Amino acid sequence: MIAVSFGEKTNQAPYRAALDSVRLAFEVNPAKLDGYNGLILTGGTDVDPARYHQTPHSETDLPDKERDRREALLVSEALQRDIPILAICRGMQFLNVVLGGTLTQHIEGHRQPRVYDAHSVHIREGSRLASILKSGEYRINSRHHQCVASLGEGLMKTAADGDVVEALELPDKRFVLAVQWHPEDRIDGDDRKLFQAFAEVVSAAARA
Repeated sequence: MIAVSFGEKTNQAPYRAALDSVRLAFEVNPAKLDGYNGLILTGGTDVDPARYHQTPHSETDLPDKERDRREALLVSEALQRDIPILAICRGMQFLNVVLGGTLTQHIEGHRQPRVYDAHSVHIREGSRLASILKSGEYRINSRHHQCVASLGEGLMKTAADGDVVEALELPDKRFVLAVQWHPEDRIDGDDRKLFQAFAEVVSAAARA
């Protein structure tokens, strides 16, 4: 059983389909992680800039303070207990902020909501992400208008499109993997491997 954190405006259907495809049972928006073997942080509205000591940009969403509060507690608990985390889009940005990093509040050219194959990223050789998707060039979709600026403590950049960070990992944990794109929308292709890899680690954690 894993925990999945959604915001009020998050489209849950693609995530549910992705988790069903790898036979992961899940519950939505728990307050704590007792009894759970994994945590998924999903996409949605922007992280409150106050969490990384900035004033809001004109393009930044109004904050969902309750979601930020809940997810901060879940991430801290998961990291403390070494519970596997898969973080997607906003989820990656939030993970970075929880670990002391900052965000660039608006960039152009990366919000392409109806494009299945938007651009390439370069995946770092030797990373966990590379072990799942292979290193080198990889095509992704893209629906974000913010990106990671300074890295949070311990995080390693494992994919990028030029200066834009597209994936992060926390190497000293069992499994903490974050991607800026939306693999849940492309489970008919290689992106499904991200959910499969997460499911395998979660299953191993449950047996431990």
